[in-house]
Amino acid sequence: MQEKAGRETIVLREAATDPEYGSLPSDRSISEHIRKGVVNLDKPAGPTSHEVTSWVRKILDIGRAGHSGTLDPRVTGVLPIMLEDATRVVDMVKQAGKEYISLMRLHRPTPTAITTEICQEFVGQIYQTPSLKSAVKRQLRIRQIYSIDILELAHKETLLRIECEAGTYVRKLCHDIGQAIGSGAHMQELRRTRAGPFTEDTSITLHTLKDAYIAWVEEENEAELRSVIQPVESALVHLPTITLLDTAVAAICHGAPLATPGVSEIETGIKKGDKILLITLKGEAIALATAHHPSEEIVKLKKTIVATTNRVVMEPNIYPKHWKSKKTGAS
Repeated sequence: MQEKAGRETIVLREAATDPEYGSLPSDRSISEHIRKGVVNLDKPAGPTSHEVTSWVRKILDIGRAGHSGTLDPRVTGVLPIMLEDATRVVDMVKQAGKEYISLMRLHRPTPTAITTEICQEFVGQIYQTPSLKSAVKRQLRIRQIYSIDILELAHKETLLRIECEAGTYVRKLCHDIGQAIGSGAHMQELRRTRAGPFTEDTSITLHTLKDAYIAWVEEENEAELRSVIQPVESALVHLPTITLLDTAVAAICHGAPLATPGVSEIETGIKKGDKILLITLKGEAIALATAHHPSEEIVKLKKTIVATTNRVVMEPNIYPKHWKSKKTGAS
């Protein structure tokens, strides 16, 4: 499921960006690249997500790191880890959709047709109560299952690919499928293959990260480290974007709302209430915001507040101030 598929960009104001301020995400210094970076880690079986995140922090010798979407110790796969300033967007990646490959073991042989039919009955909205082992409050929750595909089915073992909303408990899903089939079932193995925009195809191991860091520190070769650490913007590509004029950036960095005079480009498909990403003309993440109007209305509005700034990603003072009053929106 490509969460950003089909979006187009509408140009409201043609504009050039001043090279004196900010930079393309790919042109950041290596120290800034790390500070505003994300590691798409392939978590091994055994350690907790918290332990793995701590190891990443120690390998890179940084002060802060945060993982996005906890995996149980025995579960492997995609674990995005935000570094330093990038930890500001951890929650946004946590809320993005996930994909898993799960080995479900039925407690007795079941005809393929029945297993297939029952699995499809769980596509859509389901109700789940977290298990006793879960760290979250045990209350009934609604979660969306986007798809369940049976990849292999042999005797009692069924290999499933599951696309689902964040916060879905696959272990509980396998149990419930077994109950519906009538045979009973449990999750035997689990691997996360996607978390938001991050996939296992671009994930790296702890050893790869360590080798890249040593190459930088001991050999002054930063190329490997740049390749294994992605810019924070890569964690937010699933969000619809509004591109700002240089003159509007500083106000947003101080928490101001966004007004139409500050907009250069806008993506189609934005709805009222959507979480969106505000970016510079250079493609830098400025802030996460909530849209006040759909895209088709924003392109017609004049001198109107179109989004509320929720979480500032860019530090202030990178772009010069251009506002006249605290009461006005960014423009």
